[in-house]
Parts: sequence; structure tokens; C-alpha cells
Amino acid sequence: MEIAEELAKRQKAISVAEFFEKNRQILGFDSAPRALITCVKEAVDNALDACEDASILPDIFVQIKRNGEMFQMIVEDNGPGIVNAEMPRVFAKLLYGSRFHALRQSRGQQGIGISAGVLYSQLTSGRPTRITSKIGPGKPASCMELLINTAQNEPEIVKEEPLDWERPRGTRIEMEMEGAYVRSRRQSIYGYLKNVAIVNPHARITLVEPDGNMEIFERATESLPDQAYEIKPHPAGIELGEIIKMLRYSERKKLGTFLKESFASIGTITAQEVCQMANLDPDVSPRDLTHDDARRLLAAFKSIKVKAPPTDCLSPIGDRLIRAGLEKEFKVDFIATAARPVGVYSGNPFLVEVGLAYGGELNREGRIEILRFANRVPLIYQQGACAITHAIENVSWKNYSLQQPGGGIPSGPVTIMVHVASTNIPFTSESKDAIADVPEIMTEVDLALKEAGRKLKKYLIRQDALSERREKEEIIRKILPRIARKLSDILGQDEPEIGSVVAKIMGNLLVRKSVAVDDGVRLISIDVENHSEALRAFKLHEMVAQEALQMEPPARAIAVGEAYDYQWKLSLKPGERIVLCYRIRNDDSSGRGLDRPVVEGIDPELVTGARVIS
Repeated sequence: MEIAEELAKRQKAISVAEFFEKNRQILGFDSAPRALITCVKEAVDNALDACEDASILPDIFVQIKRNGEMFQMIVEDNGPGIVNAEMPRVFAKLLYGSRFHALRQSRGQQGIGISAGVLYSQLTSGRPTRITSKIGPGKPASCMELLINTAQNEPEIVKEEPLDWERPRGTRIEMEMEGAYVRSRRQSIYGYLKNVAIVNPHARITLVEPDGNMEIFERATESLPDQAYEIKPHPAGIELGEIIKMLRYSERKKLGTFLKESFASIGTITAQEVCQMANLDPDVSPRDLTHDDARRLLAAFKSIKVKAPPTDCLSPIGDRLIRAGLEKEFKVDFIATAARPVGVYSGNPFLVEVGLAYGGELNREGRIEILRFANRVPLIYQQGACAITHAIENVSWKNYSLQQPGGGIPSGPVTIMVHVASTNIPFTSESKDAIADVPEIMTEVDLALKEAGRKLKKYLIRQDALSERREKEEIIRKILPRIARKLSDILGQDEPEIGSVVAKIMGNLLVRKSVAVDDGVRLISIDVENHSEALRAFKLHEMVAQEALQMEPPARAIAVGEAYDYQWKLSLKPGERIVLCYRIRNDDSSGRGLDRPVVEGIDPELVTGARVIS
């Protein structure tokens, strides 16, 4: 027998489960702490996707228990549940899922995630994974214990039984594994869930740590993110091999119909233009096209102007929720956001969102904190290998008033959050830790960062100017009273009130309050005058311990306990003045009517004679 024939007998197929069984580090199981984090991450991602697909506000419970040298992970959600027939394949078959072929934004795309956790669990503990699921009230819960047959990449049901479960619906996964529990700011289960809470402010997440400590990340909104809908491939950026494959297996009889029904943003007129530019008959069968025909078709795609892909395949976080998420987890002075329009790479729509938080309780020493997200999923490892980090390093942050010693990542009290949403995130590996340096994505991240940087610079310049005003006003307030006292002594007159003088010198909004008593009634006047050279729009609050008898002009009244918060929305041009008046009974309960008014919507440095709230 020839050597080649002998070697041929040794050849055999390798199942994907066998491959990852021997190469588990590819999936993120390369260290004990990371293995535990990866299992939690995959389970939480699945829970969030399931809840959002069913329009349910997520309520997710995560518990980590120490069991001797092993750790037990429990993740429970209030999602729609999973039918019995699908449970084994969903959790115990690699490369099985509903999202790989769907062109829409979702957290899970590869069909590897949670089944990889099941594989790691059975490798390190030798125990099956226990799944409990219930699809609705009145329905019985089903409980299965599952293993993966790695030789065939097929699930094995070790045990199956009905179960009484108090939840109306949901899914619970329990698995035991080798691991290590760490409690750090970033690379830990706590750090991961904190970041999840930032970009998923509609979710409520509870974590119970091995020592029994409970952390609850409350939801900041009751609004679910916009639903992402499946779309067709976009012609911009599609590759030659993909076109040839689509032509070869198309069931359409005519090329024009194929173009309209296979691609997003191509209608009848655009299809005709493509065929004309490629010198192809729109009535020809797609299967009859040659390699050269496909090349001309690709060239036509690149030559014509096709409108941007539909945006409903993506679910951006949005300015309001980015702010809500950052404000919920960080105490800062300033937040800037930026969002880019939808772009396309290799036929895949994507968009970039940035949130930049500054000041407050953020660390003022050392490098800034970078929060990376892909389809609302935190990326906590391989920061240095990620396109987001590279884009941040490439920005000249000195132009935006941040220190950047030696180039690279800037330093200062800043947290930068970057979210990339796409129908297909180009990860650098199966562990989904970093985004590849795709030029189109790098460009959009760069532009969004610079937009947020410009807003930060504008804020810092304004803060410097306000700081100078504060110093100037402090000097004036020290000098003017001395001058006033000297003049009053010389002239033998009462010492004048200097508030109005300070307001005029500083160009501030002046608020003066006076009280007169007449026949058991207090008449209160609030004189507001704009001494600046700009229009001032603001809200003025007046807290009163009793209901006003008369209010001119009328104000909005909000009951606050036993008191009332009267509010005026005002807009004063330079030099304009308005007088607000109201009456209250002259009794002991009216004392709060003597408090200083409160101005909302103007920097404190620009107001004299009133308290200011942001």
C-alpha cells in the first residue's frame, strides 16, 4: 500500500465542539477569572436579547456561589422562556442560533456563546448544565440537565423533568466550573455588569457575590430600546465572492428582480441603472452570469449613488439614555454626546455613538477610563487590540484641552464611552473582546470622538471664563463695601446696598426681593433685571409656605409637602426688567416667603441676588 493511501485512512472530520474543546482559549477561557466572567457575559447577553425581542423590561438575577474549589453560576431572567424542543440545541450545540443569518443588530450573532460556557463547565467540573424554562403563566416549567457530545457537536439530555416554578415566565441556567472570583473596577463580573447597566439603562440587574454581598443596578428608564428589524445586504462595500454566491444560488428568474429583492436601497430605477452601467440585460437569469459579469456588477455598485441603508436594522442607545446611563453610574460635572449617521462596511450597516464624561468624582490622575461597547455589550479584555482604543489614541487631545503626554491615551478626569452598533460586528476573534481596525469604523469613531471633544473644549473654555468672573466678583465684593462705608461716613448717609452695583459691573442677572406689610397681608415683589449683553432665558422659583392670594404675572404652582413652589419661565433681553408680585397672609407660617428666590438654567457666576440650581 502506498504511503498516500495509508495517510488517507487517517483523515477524518473534526466537529466544531471537538475543536473548541482543545482550543478553549479562543473563546475566552484562558484564565480562571476570565472563564467565570465569560460564562456570566454570555448568559446575560442571551437574557437581554430574549427580553428585548419579546418587548419585556429585563429583570436579571446573577448569583455566584463557591462550591469547594469550584464555582456555581446562576443566571435567571424574566424573558419569554424557551420551548422544550429547542432547549437542548440552544444550550448544548455550538454554531446553533437564530441570529447568524439575520442582518440586524443583536448581541449574539455567532451561535457559540452560551453553548461554549456549557462546554467549559462540563470540561472542568464533569457535571451537566441545568436549565429551567417557562414560557408563560399557567404553563409548566421544564427542567433539563444537558451535556455536549463533542464528537458529534450534539446535545445529550442527562435528565428531564417538569418543575414547579414561581416565575410566570423566564429562563434559569445553572452551571459549575473552575474559576476565580475577583472584585475589581473593570475586569470583573461586578465591573462587567456595571458597564452593562450603563448602556442598558432599561434593565434591572441584581448580583449576589460569593460572600453574600448584593449589588443592584436599578433601571434608569421604563422605555425599551427601539426594536431592530432584519434587512437585506446593502450594495455598498459588498465583495465579489459574496455577489457570485448570491447569483449562483438565487431563485429569481431575472437579474433586475434579483437586484431589487436581494439588496437594500435598490428599487426598480436603481436596478435598471446598475444593469445599464454593467452592460447586462435586466431580464437575464442571475445564474447565467459569468465571473466577468459579476465583476462588472460590482463595479456598477461602486459607481452609482445608492441611498444609505435603512436605519431600523440598528438600535442605537441615543443621547438621552447615554446621559442617563453615565449619570446613573458616575458623578460628573459635564457630559457630551455625539452620534454619527449610519455607515456601511462590507455591506454591513453600522453606526457609532460616543459619550464623554468629565470632572466630578472621576480620577484626575493618570489615564482616562475607556468604556468600549459593541451592540450594547461591554468589551472588557484586549483593550489595546481594539479599533476603539486605536481611534482614541490617534486623536490629538491637546486640541481639546486634555493632556496627552507622549501621545496615545490622554490623561485627566475623563471617561469616554464608545458604542459601535452593527448588523455584523467585525471582532478580532471568537472571544469577541475587540473590534478589528476596519477603516470605515475607525473613521466614524474618530469623527464622533472629535465632535465630543469640541463640546468638551467649549465647556472648559466657558468654565475658565466663569472662573475668572468669580475671581473678579470676589475682588469687587471685597473692595466695594469698604468704599461704600468710607463714602457713607464722609457724606453722613446710610451705607448703600451694593448688590445692584456688582450686578451692573459684572453684567449679571440681578434679582432683588422686597417685602411690604399692609393690613395683615404681605406684598412681595421680585425685581429681575438683565444687566448682561445677551438674552437670558431661565426659570425662577419662589418657595412659599402657604398658597399665594394673588400672583402677577401668573406662575405655575407645584405643591411640595405643605409648601408651594411657584415657577415663572422668563426670557429677558439685554437691559430688560420685570417685576413679579404676589400676596400672602401675614402670619407665622409665611416666613418661608422671605427666602431668596432660586434661578434655574443660568450659571451661578452670572446671577446676583438669588440662589442658583443647575
